[in-house]
Amino acid sequence: MDSVAIVAVVMALGVLVSEWTTRHSLSLPIVFVLAGWLLGSHVLDWIDLSLQTEVIKEFTELTLAFLLFADASTLREKRVLREAGLEGRLLAIGLPLTIALGGLLAYVMFPDENLGLVLLIGAALAPTDAALGLPIFTNPNIPHRIRQSLNVESGLNDGIATPFVMLFIAMAVSEEFSSEGGWLSDAASEIAIGVTVGIVIGSIGGWLVKQAISKRLTNLQMGQIAFFSLSIAAFFGSKELGGNGFIAAFVAGLFCGTVMKDLASETSEFTEIAGTGASLFVWAVFGATVLPVALDEAFSWKALGFAVLALTIMRMLPVALAMTGTGLRKDTLAIMGWFGPRGLASVVFLFTAIVVFEGDGDVPSTLIGAMGLTIGLSVLLHGVTASPFGRWYGARIGAAGDDIPETVDSELKA
Repeated sequence: MDSVAIVAVVMALGVLVSEWTTRHSLSLPIVFVLAGWLLGSHVLDWIDLSLQTEVIKEFTELTLAFLLFADASTLREKRVLREAGLEGRLLAIGLPLTIALGGLLAYVMFPDENLGLVLLIGAALAPTDAALGLPIFTNPNIPHRIRQSLNVESGLNDGIATPFVMLFIAMAVSEEFSSEGGWLSDAASEIAIGVTVGIVIGSIGGWLVKQAISKRLTNLQMGQIAFFSLSIAAFFGSKELGGNGFIAAFVAGLFCGTVMKDLASETSEFTEIAGTGASLFVWAVFGATVLPVALDEAFSWKALGFAVLALTIMRMLPVALAMTGTGLRKDTLAIMGWFGPRGLASVVFLFTAIVVFEGDGDVPSTLIGAMGLTIGLSVLLHGVTASPFGRWYGARIGAAGDDIPETVDSELKA
């Protein structure tokens, strides 16, 4: 049977028992990473997936584009700014500090590597993924303000980190293979084209969808399909013009949301479901292709040490610094710092870097080892700790009373 067909069958079976596995601290990413690893060439050898296969490559990239577009489209910018607190701090202060500290830690652990590569590792591992710690975000005992802040951060930091990742990929490849100059201008051009395409498609497309629904030229269900199509148009349109598809999808989502306002949250539902479903396939690809290499050929104690630092200091210190002056409790800072899982965005960034490196030569084992182990540990540790840590934290907050910053009502009227 075809490898993709086998993975599709596993996907169908996995989601059918998803409630049961979640109750037993087995998140869907854990299930599908393990499935990919077991079915892959390193164990049962039932499936043969390669990141160089054009269909696999495009599918994994498009998955992130769907989620970037959907997340950005539902951002109410004034809400984040008026919150004037946690989300803004996490994105404006915490994220840049995380990228910088990640690059510094990578440089300390891998001093022989080029500057571009260590910066790439830091930037690609900065975005977080709420799906890996879902019980935290659905636990009603955890203050809404904390859950919302982490959720908004997770939805936006991958898009914000994308330009840095693409810039550092170009820099790393140039340094690794002693290429001639021009990488900076090429990367800047890709980013600029991506932004331009995103603005055009998001603005015009969002206006057309809104007008069609409001004037009853179509219904909401068909509007969701049109909305979904805009994400594809932004991604592939930008790539065709020599731009970056991820940036185009994210910017298009931002402008769609600006034009469509509250209607964007209704029309984005299908895109979010499509992205979430596709992400399960990406996790299986990660388990079948990257994780075995990270655990074998690319494994080193330095890479493992970096993974531990990446999941602790790299995230926790910037979060603590970003929250200075908010009055949040220490256990809140610990929860916010720990639940910054490295998920889908980091996987796709790693896949993208691998494909680019393989196009010019060999992929640095440090890249696969450091990022593969970090992501793999994150899937496991954040998945199994989300429920018990959520219960522990919820009980502590419940016993603390209402007169604490965490329980301040952060609900804002549109």
